[in-house]
This record gives sequence, C-alpha cells and structure tokens, in this order.
Amino acid sequence: MLLPLAFQMPGFGEMLLIAGLGLLFFGKRLPEVGRSLGKGIVEFKKGIKGIEDDVDVASTAPQQRPAPAQLQQPGAAAYQFDPYTGKPIEKTQPSQQVPPAQ
Repeated sequence: MLLPLAFQMPGFGEMLLIAGLGLLFFGKRLPEVGRSLGKGIVEFKKGIKGIEDDVDVASTAPQQRPAPAQLQQPGAAAYQFDPYTGKPIEKTQPSQQVPPAQ
C-alpha cells in the first residue's frame, strides 16, 4: 500500500529532484547560502551557551543580597509627591492644617 508523501520519508528519486531544484534556484549562490546558514547556526549556539553560563552563575551565586544603600543624604528632607499631579507636597505645621469639611 502506498502512503502519501506526508507519512513517509522521500525516496532517492525525490531527494535528487529536490537537490536539482535547489541547484536551479540557487546556482552560484549555493555556497554563499550554506556559509551564511553555517554562521547563523554558530552564532545561535554561542548565544545559547552564553545564556546557559548566565543561568549557571546565577544559580551558584549566594541567595542573600545586601540591602540597597539609602539614596537620601543624612539631613536631607524627604519629599513626598502627589500621585495625581506629580508635584511635591509641602509639609505644613500641625497648627496650620485645615480640618476636613463634613
């Protein structure tokens, strides 16, 4: 029983036909295409190796990280900003605060 091409590997005749069509389409450029394809595969493997190295370094690094240094200088005023306008909120004295309207 013959199966469609999708269910079996192409035979020797089909492979020769595909190779002949490749030579007709690419012709003189075939070595350049092969060379660029090879370079692309090498670059891909280098990238994968770099990612693997980064993962190995990250997994062997100590899990405890030092706390980030305070960005404010000692004695500097801590500014607060309005989340809607982005403008700084001025601190008022407790005696100057206006009671909320009811």
